[in-house]
Amino acid sequence: MKTRLFLLIGLWLWVSSCDLNVEPSDAITTASLPNTSDGLNNALNGAYALFKDHITFNGTTDDNLMYLRQFFQLSDFASDDITCGQITEDPFFSSFTLAHTPTQTNTRFFWYISYKIINGANTVIEAAEKIENPDAATQQLIGECYFLRALCHFNLARIFAKPYTHDPNAPGIILRTSLGEGSQKARSTVEEVYAAVIADAEKAATLMNQSRGVQYASKDAAWALLSRVNLYKGDNEKAISYADMVINSGRFSLETATTYPTLFANAVGGKETIFCVAFTAVDNYGKFGSIASMIYSDGNSGWGEEFASASLRNLMSAQPEDVRWKYIAPATDGDGNVQKKNGIEMYYITKFSFQDGQPNLSSPILFRLAEMYLNRGEAKVKLGRITEALDDVDLIRQNRGLENALYAGKVPANQTALDVVLQERRIELAFEGHRTYDVYRNKRSLNRTYWGYHLQGLKESDIDLSQQPGNYPNLIVNWDNPRIIYYLPIDEVLTNSLAEQNQ
Repeated sequence: MKTRLFLLIGLWLWVSSCDLNVEPSDAITTASLPNTSDGLNNALNGAYALFKDHITFNGTTDDNLMYLRQFFQLSDFASDDITCGQITEDPFFSSFTLAHTPTQTNTRFFWYISYKIINGANTVIEAAEKIENPDAATQQLIGECYFLRALCHFNLARIFAKPYTHDPNAPGIILRTSLGEGSQKARSTVEEVYAAVIADAEKAATLMNQSRGVQYASKDAAWALLSRVNLYKGDNEKAISYADMVINSGRFSLETATTYPTLFANAVGGKETIFCVAFTAVDNYGKFGSIASMIYSDGNSGWGEEFASASLRNLMSAQPEDVRWKYIAPATDGDGNVQKKNGIEMYYITKFSFQDGQPNLSSPILFRLAEMYLNRGEAKVKLGRITEALDDVDLIRQNRGLENALYAGKVPANQTALDVVLQERRIELAFEGHRTYDVYRNKRSLNRTYWGYHLQGLKESDIDLSQQPGNYPNLIVNWDNPRIIYYLPIDEVLTNSLAEQNQ
């Protein structure tokens, strides 16, 4: 009983501590962590919880602050898939406008909570090293920690560092792979960060040989991460190889046109789900703090101030039978007309809604099978294997109600094979935190030539989109724009003299 109480107290201190310091002292220590599978399991569950918990930050509790909420907003709100419906003081507005600052709360929190998860994983890893001859269950837990550390480091790199394909020698993020490191540490290069992420994910895959459900990391999740990271790196052969491992495992299958519309409300039971963060009714944060609250409302359930963009809807308009339309929900009046907010048509997004019928509840999917086919397809294009790549795209389309709109190995006129794959990635993975990274790592520009409040300081009546988009700020975002990534948080720069700020 004393051991159990001691563990619970230690875990409570770990989860509730609010230092802005990113030193490993922020986590429970190896001295206080029981060196048993049960103790490690409890501590690991605390790390998983940090992906979805609202915790005290900088001395205050803010229901808007949650790892996944910040990740999706920092990623998707900067894309051409979501339109900002009005001016707001919420820091996510900077994602739309590119008016980033080192002091914005969302990036500061994301940095903090990411390293909190990483420090927790390091704590479990170092405690587990003291266990002699760990059994398969313990090795599984250790592997999950390596996976979580790899995932968090990679997501930090996506948000705060240039893409690998731009400059592998550019400043990356600060790698934290040991509890013994001091707070003063320089940023590793992008290349070094990718090498560390790949090494951790590879080790995770060798250790994880048990299945605990898709709400926990697994060998397949590690392979999926390795496919994604190698695709971003430009190692196309490995991106294909790891995608093949997942596809050929026999543990997953593509949802059909019939089942796909309910996949995201039933993520834990989905046939495509490789890894998700499981939310329950207790985690229903409602209007104040859920992922869905800004992009959907049933009239009272959320703010519903951001919408599926005209750009994405125009791309999808050629195929009204595409079941992926089910996740774009128009807000209509009594006559069936789509309503407008500040001149913007209100098309809500429901990928984070309707688990157990609740408008603000879902278990966000971080890896799923469709991405593996699209990773493989993009990598094959870059290796010149065009017909095979189009076959992968067609397999997705066939299962989304587009049996009569397949490419059949032929690239459409006025497009390249890469255009086709990236277009399919955009539609299939919309609102799941991929779009900006897909565009910029391929050295393409983001075209946001439509009305919305990404046009900071302008009104709809002020602009004429028939003119050159270059006449207006933030309509075309070039891939080499320094603001495709965020500033390092002021907390890190002020407390760590070795941390170089982004330009």
